[in-house]
Amino acid sequence: MFIRWINKRKKPITFISGGLLILAFIVNLMGYLDIRQAILIITTIIAGIPIFIKAYQAIRMKAFSIELLVTIAVIGALIIGEYVESAVVTFLFLFGDYLEARTLEKTRSSLKELTEMAPQEAIVIRNGQTETISIDDVEVGDRVIIRSGGKVPIDGKIITGNASLNEAAVTGESVPAMKKLDDKVFSGTIVDNGYIEIIAEKVGDDTTFAKIIELVEEAQESKSKTEKFLNKFANYYTPAVVIVSVLVFILTRDLHLAITFLVVACPGALVIGAPVSNVAGIGNGARHGVLVKGGEVMDKFSKVDSLVFDKTGTLTKGKPEVTDIKVFNNQSEEELLQLVAQAETISEHHLGQTIVKEAQARSLNLDMEPEDSKVIKGNGIRVTLAGKILAIGNRKLMKAEKVNISDEVNTYAVEREKAGNTAIFASIDGEIAGIFSIADQIREDASRALAEMRKNGIKKIVMLTGDNKHTAELVANQLGIDEFHAELLPENKVEFVKRLKAEGRVVAMAGDGINDAPAIATADIGLAMGEGGTDISMETADVVLMADKLMQFSHAYSLSKATIRNMKQNTFLAVGIVFILLAGVLAGTVHLASGMFIHEASVLLVILNAMRLIRFNHKNMEAEMSLIVKTV
Repeated sequence: MFIRWINKRKKPITFISGGLLILAFIVNLMGYLDIRQAILIITTIIAGIPIFIKAYQAIRMKAFSIELLVTIAVIGALIIGEYVESAVVTFLFLFGDYLEARTLEKTRSSLKELTEMAPQEAIVIRNGQTETISIDDVEVGDRVIIRSGGKVPIDGKIITGNASLNEAAVTGESVPAMKKLDDKVFSGTIVDNGYIEIIAEKVGDDTTFAKIIELVEEAQESKSKTEKFLNKFANYYTPAVVIVSVLVFILTRDLHLAITFLVVACPGALVIGAPVSNVAGIGNGARHGVLVKGGEVMDKFSKVDSLVFDKTGTLTKGKPEVTDIKVFNNQSEEELLQLVAQAETISEHHLGQTIVKEAQARSLNLDMEPEDSKVIKGNGIRVTLAGKILAIGNRKLMKAEKVNISDEVNTYAVEREKAGNTAIFASIDGEIAGIFSIADQIREDASRALAEMRKNGIKKIVMLTGDNKHTAELVANQLGIDEFHAELLPENKVEFVKRLKAEGRVVAMAGDGINDAPAIATADIGLAMGEGGTDISMETADVVLMADKLMQFSHAYSLSKATIRNMKQNTFLAVGIVFILLAGVLAGTVHLASGMFIHEASVLLVILNAMRLIRFNHKNMEAEMSLIVKTV
């Protein structure tokens, strides 16, 4: 109880100690030396209690802590009558601890901001009545109302109304997004203007926003290789300092010198420098809609020299549209579309769903369910529908189904592909019935993002796609990609990533987190386009882009380099100051109080250096995002 009480009152204890030091200085000026000595001893005891408690706890844990070193030094100073230095050392240590806590709190500001954005209440309609309930009481299937200025409390789908939503808490984008009927909305976003009613699909800890907070918390606790090394180093370094201090006393018979050596050699700045950089870097990423899963990921990401991209949904917008339907039999265009769309209702592939959406847009009836359906991974589908056998997919599927592709059909398909379309072949009972042309647009920020990443150290950029070679070539040429491979299955992408790694490259693979999950898991760094935070993308990837913007990828890559660079700066800074202080002690120019002051200043210096990461690239990112918005 006493220990807990003391720990909660470290701030007032610090300021009382500071006040007593000032009083001792005033009393000294008045010539009351005995009173001054008494005040300094009282100051040492008051300020030393929290330090002594931590030192005692460290001994019980059989560990050498910085507090233990300071305690030994303070007791030694009291023994030799250096009351000024004992009082100043204990006060400076407490005051430094207070400032560290304040500045470290700022480095965690991103997580704090996220947590504060979490909604606490929800307005729901139950039994025809509107009621305000705690967020913890909302259930899946509840009908939730959000008005202008309100926070979205759950993940769900809009069933009534439309609104402009600020999704910065989830995506990192400050520009509001328009949401309408059937659109998905996410917990933590804010309705800027409008009125919507949504059906709750995910509540509580299952929401995207809750998972973001959990991921950032875990990431900030995760240690980098540098941190792990420094922690091990400190376990040996700290007791070594005690041993060397004893040797200094044995050799010089100067207890004051030995005590001073003990204080200035404390590894405070060295131990704290790496973790604070890690926390600040991950926090910066979270504010910009980039989830980096820990210090080790940040470390490895900074060493990436090769990027591998999926095409659809990664380099392109992932919002394909049917641009043309060519019929090769006696059916009408709408009859073929209806039949193929009914078959594609079994598929989760984005191209199949594009055909379904086109049929829905034309108000075609899709109630008939396919029979004996099969998804052929990477190639298409085969179903039985209304007594007919349909095969819908790429050339490989047609070949496997022994469907003859005539010169006329092939010529048309190649023309569409060269124009940037994906050609989807549809056969009925073994005969080509038509070709669906589907096109997707390259992301507005793709070219700029790739150029930025090349400038920051990427040596090779590769595109892997299951799409046809003509469309792939068109995208690769427009973006200046070094190498592309088309018509690949998911396992082919995995093989290619393994081949790059075998060449000694450090590879990052970016995909949609679903079809590309195996390749993402195989790469040194897996990156997923978050699509507003799909579960699989969050679980599979090392880095998740919540806004699906490639400029976020560029930001994450440059941030990883800046974070590791910051860690190294802090390490060199901490080691350099210790060496300078030790040299000063041996030269007789650094004393106990001044050594403690410089030691605490070095701790604050590394923290302040790390805090620069909080604002890293902030203005540049805002400029890039606004430019992208203007071009849409």
